[in-house]
Amino acid sequence: MNRLQIIANGIVKSNPTFVLVLGMCPTLGTTTSAVNGLGMGVATMAVLVMSNLVISLIKGIIPDKVRIPAFIVVIASFVTVIQMLMQAFVPGLYAALGVFIPLIVVNCIILGRAEAFASKNGAFDSILDGIGIGLGFTLSLTCLGAVREVLGSAAIFGYPLGFADRAPLIFVLAPGAFLALGYMMVLFNKMVRR
Repeated sequence: MNRLQIIANGIVKSNPTFVLVLGMCPTLGTTTSAVNGLGMGVATMAVLVMSNLVISLIKGIIPDKVRIPAFIVVIASFVTVIQMLMQAFVPGLYAALGVFIPLIVVNCIILGRAEAFASKNGAFDSILDGIGIGLGFTLSLTCLGAVREVLGSAAIFGYPLGFADRAPLIFVLAPGAFLALGYMMVLFNKMVRR
C-alpha cells in the first residue's frame, strides 16, 4: 500500500464511523452541532497522530505482557495535553464537549490503531495512518453534526437558516442521533460501493 492509499483508506474504506462503526459514544454524544463534531474530531485526530507516532517509535522496547497498558499510558498522556490546550484556548468548545474529551483515552479507534497499525509499522506510515483515520472520523462527525444541526435547530455552524420554528427538535436529541447516523451510514456505504 502506498502512502497516499494509507490516508485514503482511513477516510473511505476504513472510515471509523460509517464503515467500522467504532467510536459511537462520542459520535452520538457530541454531534449536536457541526462545530462540536469538528472539535471532537480534531481533538481525536491530534491524539491519534501523536500516539501512533510514539507507539511506533517505542514498540521494540515494550514487553508483550505490558503492551496494552503502555499504549494506554501514551494515549492518556496526549489526551491530557489536548484537554489542557482546549481548556486554555477554546473553553466554550471544551465545555460543550465535556466528559467526552477525557474519554478519548478509551476510544476504541485510537487503541485499535495503536495495536493494528502503529505497533507493526514505521513512524511515518503510522503518522499517515493517524491522519487518514483521524480525517475520516473528523469528516464523519462534522457531517453528522451538520445534518443534525440543520434538521434539528435550523442552523449550520451556528448560523441560523431561517426556519427554526419548523425544525423538528428530535434531531438534536439522542433519538435523532441514531436516525441521522443510520441514514448517513447507508448513504455512505452505497456511495463507496459504486
